Amino acid sequence: MTLIDFLTLLSDVTLVIAVLGLLFVGGGFLALIGINVFERLTGRKLGRPLRHLILTDGDLPHVLVQIPVFNEPETVVGALRSAAALDWPRDRLHIQLLDDSSDETSVVATRVIGELHDRGFDVLHLRRGDRSGYKAGALAAGLLHSNAPYVAVLDVDFRPPANWLRKVMPALIADPKASFIQSRCEFANASANWLTRAQGLMLDAHYVLEQATRYRAGWLFQFNGTAGVWRRAAIAAAGGWSSDSLCEDLDLTVRAEIAGWHGLFSMDPPVPGLVPDQVKHWRVQQRRWSNGFVQVARKLMKQIWTSDWSVRRKFSASFLILVQAFYPCAAIATGALLASIMLRAGDPTAYLPIINVIAALIAIVAIGMTLTPYMVLRRGSVSRYVATLASLTPLMIFVSLSNAPSILKTVFGAADTLTRTPKSVSIPVAPTDPIRRF
Repeated sequence: MTLIDFLTLLSDVTLVIAVLGLLFVGGGFLALIGINVFERLTGRKLGRPLRHLILTDGDLPHVLVQIPVFNEPETVVGALRSAAALDWPRDRLHIQLLDDSSDETSVVATRVIGELHDRGFDVLHLRRGDRSGYKAGALAAGLLHSNAPYVAVLDVDFRPPANWLRKVMPALIADPKASFIQSRCEFANASANWLTRAQGLMLDAHYVLEQATRYRAGWLFQFNGTAGVWRRAAIAAAGGWSSDSLCEDLDLTVRAEIAGWHGLFSMDPPVPGLVPDQVKHWRVQQRRWSNGFVQVARKLMKQIWTSDWSVRRKFSASFLILVQAFYPCAAIATGALLASIMLRAGDPTAYLPIINVIAALIAIVAIGMTLTPYMVLRRGSVSRYVATLASLTPLMIFVSLSNAPSILKTVFGAADTLTRTPKSVSIPVAPTDPIRRF
């Protein structure tokens, strides 16, 4: 065997392994699309609708609203005021600003908190001596200062509608084994530029199709780190917030499921927030999420596969946790394919079947995951949809190539630090109208 033959074989093997990884990730999405097609053809939704108890004001429990913040003076005022505007008995609404800031954010927040105190709101401004544990550490520290049985978590750039707790709390209270209820998120700046439109398309698919379908099918789905309410007993049963991964939300979700709890998902009312409006900021966010998913996989995959869950449930959980494998697999497959073609004197003929399969998979998943949410939410014209969809492939290739080295380092145990994602600050009033059903 010559050196060229050896390198060609090595490149081909690498390509096959990377493609198998892409097929695993793509297969999970195909299953979700298939479930939705089944539901539409039969007119029958899987699972049971959320139960909603009829509660009087006297029945409503104490709820703690936690808002973690780090150096975000432009959004902290709106976050505090929107939390105070929630329609919930004032004597049972407790707000915590978990402030790890090192800039003027704390000064700005102190002024607003003083105003809220004067109006009779219970608001705690919690300042720690350091940022140990980052967001997870802040959330855990806040729990030490409250005994409320339900804990709502809102990132500082999210603005819940006033009726949010009134809408989601009855379902959580009605199901004693529900660990949390996750609301669908909207993104107020989704139409700002081509990048935010692309993110809006992907995140609509995530919430309307992926999260909602996982919930209806009884699969594991994640708490998204914001716009959700946790039952405090479930947090305790899972072992509390942990800072040993950059995806503390996914980590707690999986541990709670292993402990025998399950999540709920609510389509309405949506809670609006923000997406990054610059590529460099979006890239940082994607890298953090990808590395965090890898850390959770390293930590919990063994527990999942040694649990008493069904094989179907174990596979669905694995698909969720390993979904970020798309990025390194896409990067490796791209590099290996180009190398193999060059080693074959630039002739791509031998690789056309692989190229065609991957192209078909990408097209089916991209359209199947995004078209229904785009139509359901009435996001715009067909031409806008096609233009936004066309931007996804180069965007995903870019972030795959740029973030793959960091992800692979995390696979082999390298640590990473949390980097906040900068975002613009314009956040319109939250919508309250329910979405059109499909």
